[in-house]
Amino acid sequence: VEVYTASGRAKLHSYVINHRPHPGFGTDPYAIAVVKLEEGVQMMSNIVDCPQTPEALVLDMPLEVTFEAQEKDETIHIPLFKPARG
Repeated sequence: VEVYTASGRAKLHSYVINHRPHPGFGTDPYAIAVVKLEEGVQMMSNIVDCPQTPEALVLDMPLEVTFEAQEKDETIHIPLFKPARG
């Protein structure tokens, strides 16, 4: 196990669009995704700031990390991914 600072850049590896409401995830539908970080590690996350449709969520699309503070404890920030600019 090694700790290092990641770049925050990733690509969309896989996803499913969930249409069932879940407390804490805002409005549905929302994408549950596997993203592959530039460093080679894969992780599960959500895709934000993007339409939650197959037309918008293209596999291998470049992504960048964004952090969202939890409502109940703003000291905890959840890593989410959005389409990369440019």
